Amino acid sequence: MDKYRIDSHKLLYHVPRVNDWLNSRIIYPIYMEISPSGGCNHRCTFCALDFMGYQKRFLDAGALMERLSEMGNLGLKSIMYGGEGEPLMHEKIAEIINHTRKSGIDVALTTNAALLEEPISEKILGDMEWIKVSIGAATRDTYAKIHRTKPEDFDRVIKNLSSAAKVKQNNKYKCTLGMQILLLPENKNEIVRLAKIARDIGMDYLVVKPYSQHPLSKTQKYKDIKYNEYTALYDKLARLNTKDFDVIFRMNTMKKWDDGIKNYNRCFALPFWSYLDSGGNVWGCSVYLGDDRFLYGNIYEKSFKEVWEGDKRIQSLKWVERDLNANRCRTNCRMDEINRYLWDLKNPPEHVNFI
Repeated sequence: MDKYRIDSHKLLYHVPRVNDWLNSRIIYPIYMEISPSGGCNHRCTFCALDFMGYQKRFLDAGALMERLSEMGNLGLKSIMYGGEGEPLMHEKIAEIINHTRKSGIDVALTTNAALLEEPISEKILGDMEWIKVSIGAATRDTYAKIHRTKPEDFDRVIKNLSSAAKVKQNNKYKCTLGMQILLLPENKNEIVRLAKIARDIGMDYLVVKPYSQHPLSKTQKYKDIKYNEYTALYDKLARLNTKDFDVIFRMNTMKKWDDGIKNYNRCFALPFWSYLDSGGNVWGCSVYLGDDRFLYGNIYEKSFKEVWEGDKRIQSLKWVERDLNANRCRTNCRMDEINRYLWDLKNPPEHVNFI
């Protein structure tokens, strides 16, 4: 059961902000993705942001924390640390996470967990809503081939996650711990095995999701993959669910990848989220990193309020509404379900009063 609505969206729980948007008011984002580190310790075969070049740059912790305090006051609800690099490579990531929570912002982390050692878990788990670990296989050799790293990293990740689960249990933290695997031809026979590992070491869930081709990615290996042949996995994985563990098989997202059909041709989601790269640049969309039409400003040069209410963002939103054809965007982008919801609000069918 997908009690976290991972295969759907949660914008329907933010009715006041949606109503302000419908009435053409300036709204601040509910959710932001931040990349503390441009570098990464893995070179995954499926990496969507490989075109960013794994730059060895890190957000300045002092400047970021100043902006976090500001963004919390402006109404930002949540931040996921991830992005174009491995966030745990930032030497002050624990301080950043702790300050995010102190700023009244919910915190999450997407990581490969190779650096999630017990001392880090002790420092951050109490302030976190969830940690999701990207793991490409259930065996050392397959993991090493997909993550393009040493087989020992697989053992290290499992050990780190086992320790994190114990830290959570011992301290009665609420932080949800999960794994996520992209279903690929190389790992299709290891999904059930990974689910058992995740369940047995104390994870709360395993997400099984489809690949999504980033338009700018150098990686083209999986662009023609189809998922209709993998749906039989659903029943096998469902038998592993317990009261404390769920396998979330993203069937809906897999069908959308195979079909490629959208109910919208314009992107309405940009006012509700944003992306901050490891160079301090604020972007409207992570699919168009490097495209100046989506660059709003830089947190080293301006306050977030100045960036968000600035002319560059206003002009960008006008261009997106007028000229951007969303059918050319990334299939199953992070805002897809939100766009489907907002499109229906803007373009209701007949007889909506017959509820």
